[in-house]
Amino acid sequence: QGIIVMNILRRKLLKGAGSGAALAAALAAGLLKPLQALASEWNRAAFEAKDAAGALKGIGATGLAESGELILKVPEIAENGAVVPVDIVSNIPDTTEISVIIEKNPFPLSARFKFANGAQGEVSVRLKFAQTSMVKVVAKAGDKFYTVQKEVKVTVGGCGG
Repeated sequence: QGIIVMNILRRKLLKGAGSGAALAAALAAGLLKPLQALASEWNRAAFEAKDAAGALKGIGATGLAESGELILKVPEIAENGAVVPVDIVSNIPDTTEISVIIEKNPFPLSARFKFANGAQGEVSVRLKFAQTSMVKVVAKAGDKFYTVQKEVKVTVGGCGG
C-alpha cells in the first residue's frame, strides 16, 4: 500500500511540475500577458476625473434616466467613512455595467463593474467616503444609462452628528 501511495504522489508531483514548466514557458514566450489584458480595459480618463461630470463623461453616460429597478442600499449615516457598505441590485434587463460615483471624493469614480451576458447585476462593495457626499450609481443596459442616488452623511469620530 505504501508503494501505491508513493507512486500516486510521484505522478501528481511530476504532473504539477510539468504544468508549471509549461506555464512558465508560455509566459516567457509572451503567449500569456494577463497584466496587459487587464490594463487595456482600465478606463484611465474616467477613474482620474476630478469631478462627477468628468467621471460620467469618461464612462460614456449620457441621458441618464432615474429607475426604480436600480436599487441602492447605503447607510444614511456612516460612522466610519473609510469603510462604507454599498449594495446595488439592478433589476433592469440586460445590465452590462454598474459604476459607483461618490461626488465629493477627490476621484469620484470609485468602482466600475462589467457583467457578461445573462449575469445578475448585483454588487456589494465597501468604499471610502472623504466626506458627506451624494453617492450615484449608474447602470448601463443596452445603449441606455440609468441612475439612482442617495446622500451618505459621514460623521467624525462616530458621534452621529
